[in-house]
Amino acid sequence: MRLLVADDQALVRGALSALLGLEPDIEVVAEAGRGDEVVGAAQAADAQVAMLDIEMPGIDGIAAAAELRAAMPSCRVIIVTTFGRPGYLKRAIQAGASGFVVKDTPATQLADAIRRVHRGERVLDPTLAAESLAQGDSPLTERETDALALARTGGSVADIARMLHLSEGTVRNHLSAAIGKTGGRNRADAARIAESNGWL
Repeated sequence: MRLLVADDQALVRGALSALLGLEPDIEVVAEAGRGDEVVGAAQAADAQVAMLDIEMPGIDGIAAAAELRAAMPSCRVIIVTTFGRPGYLKRAIQAGASGFVVKDTPATQLADAIRRVHRGERVLDPTLAAESLAQGDSPLTERETDALALARTGGSVADIARMLHLSEGTVRNHLSAAIGKTGGRNRADAARIAESNGWL
């Protein structure tokens, strides 16, 4: 099968490509170091499976999975990440990923997961799947999530209001609601809690 490997760390990307390239039925046909390069690289190489990291510049792996599934529905997606957060798993599945495993998965199991995803099966890390079911959905609305994500980068209420095309009062309301729902002490703490749960 024709595999694309996307990871922002060149050493990790190279190691994964080399390991998986040793498998007789897997050919690494493309690599990407940024999320916004995934669709173009997959299309140019006619990839059948894309293995994506979550934390990448440009756009993250979950957003890249959604773009790839829209642009190339025949290409299956498996997320392989260091960040095993239940919220990430749920968001990845909603974005169209067929697989979600953590990077400490042994190479033989990773290759098997890729084969299963290629066959149309769903492959999920069992521990994360159980945690995801126990945790439930994110309590944040889309606007609360947007406001908290921008607050995480240190933006002021005025900055966030301008970027979201909202009034400052509305932004304050969204941030206050997000703080209450996450149980954070302030917006920075709320952002940290939301991120640790994979909601951002």
